[in-house]
Amino acid sequence: MNKWDKRFMEMARLVATWTSCFTPGRAIGAVIVKDKRVMTTGYNGAPAGMKTCVEKGECLRRKLGIESGTRHEVCYAAHAEENAILQAAKLGISIDGATLYCTHQPCSICAKMIVNAGIKRVVYEQGYPDAFSLEIFAETGVQLEKYVEEENA
Repeated sequence: MNKWDKRFMEMARLVATWTSCFTPGRAIGAVIVKDKRVMTTGYNGAPAGMKTCVEKGECLRRKLGIESGTRHEVCYAAHAEENAILQAAKLGISIDGATLYCTHQPCSICAKMIVNAGIKRVVYEQGYPDAFSLEIFAETGVQLEKYVEEENA
């Protein structure tokens, strides 16, 4: 890892604080970078115009007893990676060949979006219980790196 990885991971951590997710420990942030420039950011939160989990006062997944890493589609929130990719599309920003920094390893649904968006490298800090996403990245050649902070980076 280098000083740029450190800077962008710090930014992903900051973006994660904007979450509207109700569940403690589920604040996730993503930053898409190309040529050392931030293209877009995303955090996990409800779609525009929909009440957030915080506003609803509940986590649908917790309410239904859904295990982490499964049934990703049953959630009020869109994932951080998903929101960052959709923001690029909405704004007409090319992220082909970019790097995505994320506080957590992407799930399999986000992995498919990352591949199809042309993102070539994903740097994540915390693991996530979705082995299928690892298979997707390995088969498609997207470089997946676990971020480990170095002393003098």
